[in-house]
Amino acid sequence: MTFDINRVRAGYPSLLEGLAMFDGAAGTQVAAPVADAVGATLRRAVSNRTPSHLPGRRSIQIVADARAAVADLVGGDPAGVAFGPGATDLTYVVSRALAATWEPGDEVVVSRLDHDANVRPWVQAAASAGATVRWATFDPATGTLPAAQYVDLIGPRTRLVAVTAGSNAIGTVPAVREIADIAHSFGALTYVDGVHATPHRPTDVRALGADFYVISAYKWSGPHQGAVIADPAVWEPLRPAKLLPSSDEVPERFEYSTRNVELLSGVTAAVDHLADLAGPGSGDRRSRLVESLAAAEAYEHSLLDRLLKGLATLPHVALLPAPEERCPTVAFRIDGQAPADTARALGDRGICVMAGDYYAYEYFTAMGLRDSGGAVRVSIYHYNTAEEVDRLLDALA
Repeated sequence: MTFDINRVRAGYPSLLEGLAMFDGAAGTQVAAPVADAVGATLRRAVSNRTPSHLPGRRSIQIVADARAAVADLVGGDPAGVAFGPGATDLTYVVSRALAATWEPGDEVVVSRLDHDANVRPWVQAAASAGATVRWATFDPATGTLPAAQYVDLIGPRTRLVAVTAGSNAIGTVPAVREIADIAHSFGALTYVDGVHATPHRPTDVRALGADFYVISAYKWSGPHQGAVIADPAVWEPLRPAKLLPSSDEVPERFEYSTRNVELLSGVTAAVDHLADLAGPGSGDRRSRLVESLAAAEAYEHSLLDRLLKGLATLPHVALLPAPEERCPTVAFRIDGQAPADTARALGDRGICVMAGDYYAYEYFTAMGLRDSGGAVRVSIYHYNTAEEVDRLLDALA
């Protein structure tokens, strides 16, 4: 498939403001069809879900359509898609439900490469159950998360292994399937944070070996809405705390409060938008998503290569180490300048980046950079251009 960047950018009205948006890891710009879908739902007669009347039936259909869309995006089962306000909220829901099945002496494995949303809920859940936390560490010289260490970290008492599919700090893409295979050999479950990886490559939760896979729609052109995807059979044994009258069915018993149908309309629209990134195709939505996201991945990596080659010519820019297998994300510091000051200076020139630890708390603590402001992060998304990369490089020179 070809990737027509002019056509792609035309789908994002906010880009008309002329800003170079390199902060997709913190939240991408919203695609026009998403805004239209949310607005259309708010203008129609909708109500809480009920088969009794048309507005209620519309809401039922909106939720069902969103579950089907997310399932197509990640290769999951619509009946196993649970929605919530965001990835952090949902991870807390799942961690508490799982912790209720743990006993003192059980073990949980987390990673120092992960966003804290895939660390702290598990550490706290383990403490509540008297379970032991074991830590996987990254190689500070390369930014990799060696999978071989999990052979020693996972054992018969391991109940849960939490790992990222893509580091939001430096972009590292760990060998999730290899880690999952080790976990499954001992009967442990895997909880995979797909928030940063999903926008940048085709995803297949079954191929990854992810028992739970969490995502956030606002990281892939959609609204602020999270989802956790699992096989219904994995959800079934878990009994979360919930209101007595609320549904006891899977996945609804894991969804607190009334579903936000206008945002779920936007979720479906975002998935449909991604499916057509590389141009309208003739296959089903799942196959079009795989093709379009593969094309977007290749395009993004061409920009990443351009950025890295340019940064290599700037001696005052120090890159944080990251492996070749990565999302299109770069973290760096400028000699003698606080990361927040760098971000502000770029922002004054209409170039939007992030600075700090971006909730990668353990990573920046281990690197000894958290107390000095973390790093500047440039996150490339499929609406960025080569001209924008050059604009950034010129500003840093």
